[in-house]
Amino acid sequence: MPIDAAKAVAAEPRTGEIAWNHKDVQLYHLGLGAGIPATDPDELRYTLESRLHVLPSFATVAGAGSPGVISGLSMPGVDVDLARVLHGGQTVRLHRPIPAEGTATATGRIAAVYDKGKAAILVMRTEVADVEGPLWTNDAQIFVRGEGGWGGDRGPSTRLEAPTGPPDRTVERPIREDQALLYRLSGDWNPLHADPEFAKLAGFERPILHGLCTYGMTLKAVVDTLLGGDVARVRSYTTRFAGVVFPGETLRIRMWRRAGGVRVAVSAVERDDAPVLADTVVDHT
Repeated sequence: MPIDAAKAVAAEPRTGEIAWNHKDVQLYHLGLGAGIPATDPDELRYTLESRLHVLPSFATVAGAGSPGVISGLSMPGVDVDLARVLHGGQTVRLHRPIPAEGTATATGRIAAVYDKGKAAILVMRTEVADVEGPLWTNDAQIFVRGEGGWGGDRGPSTRLEAPTGPPDRTVERPIREDQALLYRLSGDWNPLHADPEFAKLAGFERPILHGLCTYGMTLKAVVDTLLGGDVARVRSYTTRFAGVVFPGETLRIRMWRRAGGVRVAVSAVERDDAPVLADTVVDHT
């Protein structure tokens, strides 16, 4: 069996130093579509270094996303075909606001391996801390097709009951044709998001947008519309990637207020509201 669950979970964590500065933060925000209108004071918080705050989803790309998913797939006990790998979900937990510039230590490990029968799920955890203490924890849920069925723990269900009633807010966010090309400059160089020939080999008619770009765009929409633009209010943010997005499409983002949080559903307008992000929750103060 390519995945040895016990060996993977018991493996020594991998630790490395990461660094970022205001240019990395600004580039990430621009990759999410920030800066429109360019002189809007609310947008300048994402684009102008003298006013800069950091969207919490920046945690997924800080230090160019290192150590990342590919690093985790080479951990002891893991030997899988990348063609069978899908990014199934993402959670970021904030311990305090992310500074616009910093250096930190990132420690990555496989926190759990679940047996879903026809697939395995790897939970790849990255904990980041600087000299002042913990900053954030990233959990990436990696779905590996064809690697289940060994009788292991199925793990907790991540499916949530659908929100009831009309959403409190609905916004639409257009995706530029070049958005994936800009977003990939933050560290995800997978040619699936840029090379038409590679995309066809992967089974797509054309390059698709990064799931984590949609993830960041959605959080920005929630912060800007329901949290008064205050990124420091976000405590955690989790989602399940339910479908693809193509550059040039439009995201429809529906939001429901809940005590201490916001439930979110995201769909692609041009494809009859095909689901994009599901089981999405932003916990906040």
